[in-house]
Amino acid sequence: MSEITRAWIILFVAGIFEMMWTIGMKYSEGFTRLYPSIFTVITLIISMVLLGISVRTLPIGTAYAIWTGMGAVGTVILGMILFNESKELIRIFFIFLIIIGIAGLKFFSKS
Repeated sequence: MSEITRAWIILFVAGIFEMMWTIGMKYSEGFTRLYPSIFTVITLIISMVLLGISVRTLPIGTAYAIWTGMGAVGTVILGMILFNESKELIRIFFIFLIIIGIAGLKFFSKS
């Protein structure tokens, strides 16, 4: 496996951990619940470390945009599933636009 492929995989996993810590914040109720707060902090650290590893190889702007985009899209979708947040068509349309942007950054990145 090439270094670039490995960096993209690490970035993808970092994005998953970003979704985990943002959902963890909701369950921590403003860091007032111990175990969800611990979960949030641990997954935040893992996400940041993996992002840091990925940017050794990938361009920082591309990696950061994809990492935040994955976190945003994943968190919105999980919010709809777990917390019964709005599922309006216009909201889903804009989520789709974020996904298109993430895909564009990935496929048109030099590395």
